[in-house]
Amino acid sequence: MTDTPATAAANDDAPEESLFEAPPMGEQERMVEAILFASAEPVTLRDLAGRMPHGCDPAEALVHLRKRYDGRGVTLTRVGDAWALRTAADLGFLMQKETVETRKLSRAAVETLAIVAYHQPVTRAEIEEIRGVSVSRGTIDQLIELEWIRFGRRRMTPGRPVTFVVTQNFLDHFGLESARDLPGLKELRSAGLLESRPAPLPGGEEGDAEDDSQSEMFDES
Repeated sequence: MTDTPATAAANDDAPEESLFEAPPMGEQERMVEAILFASAEPVTLRDLAGRMPHGCDPAEALVHLRKRYDGRGVTLTRVGDAWALRTAADLGFLMQKETVETRKLSRAAVETLAIVAYHQPVTRAEIEEIRGVSVSRGTIDQLIELEWIRFGRRRMTPGRPVTFVVTQNFLDHFGLESARDLPGLKELRSAGLLESRPAPLPGGEEGDAEDDSQSEMFDES
């Protein structure tokens, strides 16, 4: 009997049978825990499944493991479409002595990064329209080098301009599961991160409003 297209599709989606039984769920949890502990970067379900024995269910193992870590000093955190072991948020102060800040983002870089985060996918022209000044190419290039923003899909508009979106590294750095978890205007004002910007000088270029050192990605202060 010949399979119909629908039957063939169903067969393709069905899990492959294995000659060996999958390890017990408790053992699968240990495997997932070991992989996440040893990885410097968040790990996706696809990567977990690729490393674990055939027949394992890393998604279910993550559910059990996340409950096991609930309330502990280390938590299982979702970062975009990946997972990682991270220090509990309320214990972050214990690590402050080990954190050394050598440089900070310039105002231009902070504003550009914030616009990308809140308006993604966004084009360079849209960033400039929101900021009210032209965006230095170096600002965008270095945000990309930091792996905090990346190129998105091109807009289906004349010229097909490229868009920018935030990366998984950005979400991981700020402890966010997704861009939807970004603070709102009220929280930003409470934290003193929103303040009135002085009107740009005639010409509308970043280089006109700030000297060469300030138009760079980082301030030396």
